[in-house]
Amino acid sequence: MRHPAILESGPAVESHRSRLLQGMAAALARKGYAETTIADIVREASVSRRTFYEHFEGKPQCLIALYEAASRNALKVLRDAIDPAHGWEEQLERAIGAYLACMAAEPALLRTLFIEILHLGPEGFAARRAVNLEIADYMVAVVGRDRVTPELAMAVVGGIHELMLQAIEDGKADELPQLTRTAAALVKAVSREAARR
Repeated sequence: MRHPAILESGPAVESHRSRLLQGMAAALARKGYAETTIADIVREASVSRRTFYEHFEGKPQCLIALYEAASRNALKVLRDAIDPAHGWEEQLERAIGAYLACMAAEPALLRTLFIEILHLGPEGFAARRAVNLEIADYMVAVVGRDRVTPELAMAVVGGIHELMLQAIEDGKADELPQLTRTAAALVKAVSREAARR
């Protein structure tokens, strides 16, 4: 079974900016952020250096744009996995499983996105925080505010991402879908505790 990739590609992705993001993704997967140069990115994207600078101030801004695009795609996968015909617990498990499978589809790129984004300083942290907040808000919408507060949802997202980071650092990014039950159990435990209050 083919899982959705972190970053969509194909005929629909044609703009120079999209090609640059694809080029950045390819270079990162092969060389990592530190070794990737703008020359690598434009070569992979089949565009000029001038075109790169028309879209991005530099390599860090391109990485942030890639992180945001990959995150949007992963969030779309998460949302598409929701089926209101099922109870929230089953919806939650399906959505987490789809999200983790999407993330596991490209381990080399995943490692760079999860780790290198933090080396960009405040701009990288802001991009990561915005994505985490969007996931937390979506969790509240699916699970219900009576079962999980926005603050608890953000704590859960942080916990799940920490589990993912540990798997990435251990070289087990391809095994991320195996965290589905643990991640779902965390959400359920938090929601039960919140319901008692």
